[in-house]
Amino acid sequence: MMPHILIVEDSRTQALRFQLELQRCGARVDVARDGVQGLEYARALHPSAIVLDIDLPGMDGYTLCRRLKQAPDISNVPIIMLTHREDARSAQTGLESGADDYIPKDEFAEQNLIESLRALGVLQRM
Repeated sequence: MMPHILIVEDSRTQALRFQLELQRCGARVDVARDGVQGLEYARALHPSAIVLDIDLPGMDGYTLCRRLKQAPDISNVPIIMLTHREDARSAQTGLESGADDYIPKDEFAEQNLIESLRALGVLQRM
């Protein structure tokens, strides 16, 4: 079965960057442009995993993560925060919000995202 990943990212360029890489790994990918749309899409689509930014319009990634983890029908969906915030406090807040992993958007972000999704059992090794 093809994994289905929801990316919640307001930057079209960043969303496309990760969408293309995940599609190369055999995943179906949908993109939400803000936190409110991300919550709606997650509830409607029931993805295999959710990748979200922190700095989102409408609802920040921390709030979105907490709301997703409180929703009984999707609370078990793995969430990976993928963000420009690299400080330890932001990472700690992300993990305390319920994220399964926290990845900085650096030159290794795509590979780290793929490895995290593999470790979570969402993507298979090719």
